[in-house]
Amino acid sequence: MAPAPLGEGFRARLLRGELLVGSFLKTPTLHAAEILGGMGFDFLVVDEEHSPFDRQSTDAALFAARATGAAGLVRVQSPAAHHILSVLDCGATGVLVPHVATAALAGQVAAACRYRGGKRGYSGSVRAAGHGGGKMWDYIAAADAATTVVAQIEDPEALDEIDAIAATDGIDALFIGRGDLTAALGAPTNDAPVIRDAVDRIAAAAKRAGKPVMVFVGGMKEAEWLRSIGATAFVHSSDQGMMKQAAGKALADLRALGA
Repeated sequence: MAPAPLGEGFRARLLRGELLVGSFLKTPTLHAAEILGGMGFDFLVVDEEHSPFDRQSTDAALFAARATGAAGLVRVQSPAAHHILSVLDCGATGVLVPHVATAALAGQVAAACRYRGGKRGYSGSVRAAGHGGGKMWDYIAAADAATTVVAQIEDPEALDEIDAIAATDGIDALFIGRGDLTAALGAPTNDAPVIRDAVDRIAAAAKRAGKPVMVFVGGMKEAEWLRSIGATAFVHSSDQGMMKQAAGKALADLRALGA
C-alpha cells in the first residue's frame, strides 16, 4: 500500500473543531515551510493566488511541510480543476479555493478533489500516491479521507448563496476572506459594520451546516473577535509578514542606541 499523506490527521482535527494555527507562505522557497513547520504550526498555506509560486516551488514547499509534520495546504491560483489537481498530486493535504461564489462552483471544487463520487484525475506515480508501487484503491481511499477542501468566501454574491455553499457535500470548511469583501463592499476597514455583518452571516451558515470556519488574523484582537463567532482555524500573518515585523522591531531597537 502506498503511504498515506503525512497530513492525514489534519482534516479530522479540523472537522472536530480543534483550535488550529497556521500561516501563509508567500516566499517561493522550501525554507520558510521548513522553519515554520519545525516551530510547530499545525498547517501552512502555500499562496499560489497572490505570490510567485510555480509548480516547482509549490512542490518544494509541500515537501518541506511534510518533512516537519505540518499539514501543507495550497491556496490555488483559481478554482479550475487542473490547478487543484496539480497541487494535490504534489502531496498537498488540501486546498483553499478562492472566489467560491456559488453553490454550483462549490460542487465543482468538491468534485475536483475527490476520486469516489468526484472527478479527480488519477496517477499512481505522483508524490501523493507514494511515487508508485502501491495499490490503487488503497491509495484512493486514503486520499479521499485525508484531502481537505476549504471554500474561500470573499465575494458579495456568495452571501446570497451562503447556506447552499456551506451545505455542499465535499466542502469541509469555509474561509472568510475579509480582504476581498472589504474591497468589494467599499468598506473603510476589514472590521467595519458591513464586514462584521458579512462575517456573522458566513459563520452562522457554517454553523447550520456543521462546518468549521477558517480565518486570517494579523493579531490577537482580531483572533479574539473571530474566535467569538466560531472560528477554529487561524491563519496568522505570513512568512513575509512575520519577517517584516521582527526585522522592523530589531532595526528600531538598534537605531535607538544612537538616539
